Amino acid sequence: MATENLHFHEHRVPREEKEKRNQHKSRVIWFTGLSGSGKSTVANATEKVLHDMGLQTYILDGDNVRIGLNKDLGFSHEDRTENIRRITEVANLFADSGSIILTAFISPYREDRDIAREVIGNKDFIEVFISADLSVCEERDPKGLYKKARAGEIKGFTGIDAPYEEPINPELVVETDKHDIEACAQIVIEYLVKEGIISKTLV
Repeated sequence: MATENLHFHEHRVPREEKEKRNQHKSRVIWFTGLSGSGKSTVANATEKVLHDMGLQTYILDGDNVRIGLNKDLGFSHEDRTENIRRITEVANLFADSGSIILTAFISPYREDRDIAREVIGNKDFIEVFISADLSVCEERDPKGLYKKARAGEIKGFTGIDAPYEEPINPELVVETDKHDIEACAQIVIEYLVKEGIISKTLV
């Protein structure tokens, strides 16, 4: 069906009403970093804190999405870009629902993240660089992927034989090789409070 035959339908319940009911702003918190840097772990720890506050949240995790929605995609540059494009659209829909969305994807290409910011909107997009030295990520290697990449069993692995382009000006940098997970999650929570996205009275 041609796109000219499609028409956007306004919702009877606007996003602002959903945010009012949920008692917080809806945002997309975009965790990016190398494999093993701690993206999923920090995202989950942050969500647990937000959930315990009674806030509306959802996590979009790289592996989980590739198992389902994006199971048709590989790891070529083109497929990685399409992976992030789809995630961007899904995250945007969740934000419109009044939720705080936490995405945990390597998302190695700066251009893809910039496009995600443009689609979601600069006000709604919070880029969090989960920083850890490559040597630390390799030492952790929770999925054994670095070992396979070093052995040549995985080609195009980010940080080994495929690039990771660090954010230039993220909203937040969280150094997981310097802080424990609870402290990392608290850094994110404090940012949300400072920006007025969640209420200080809930913390």
